[in-house]
Amino acid sequence: MLTAIVAVLGTLAGSLLTGALQHVAQRSQRRAEEATARRTDGLTAVSELASALADHRRAMWVREDLRLRGQDWEAARADSHATRSAITAPLLRVSLLLPTLAPAAQVAARATYSLRGRDTETGLAAAREHAISAADDLVAAAAVALAA
Repeated sequence: MLTAIVAVLGTLAGSLLTGALQHVAQRSQRRAEEATARRTDGLTAVSELASALADHRRAMWVREDLRLRGQDWEAARADSHATRSAITAPLLRVSLLLPTLAPAAQVAARATYSLRGRDTETGLAAAREHAISAADDLVAAAAVALAA
């Protein structure tokens, strides 16, 4: 009789232990999947922002270059408005998904916006280089944040 009780208790203990281990393993797997999804979403957001910044930087260069040369820049102005608007959503996504990157993302966006209204071609070129550098800094910060 004692042997049967010990056998039943051993079976119950083994079942409880197996269930607990399965629960822990599933929780760990779920956390790993969530972390991978967050990294993927963050990478997508940064990629979209970098692309939008590059598009707006190009549009602003064309617009301001035409303006400085005294040519018709109305079509380029409309294009720059569209590309500036395209920055908003990815900038917000980066700020929400990767809050540590929000300051670098804001700096990169402001640097790109600062191409507007330059007085000389030299000033425009310097603003463009600054915007490229700020975008590169954002990408470098993203690499660090996403690797963690």
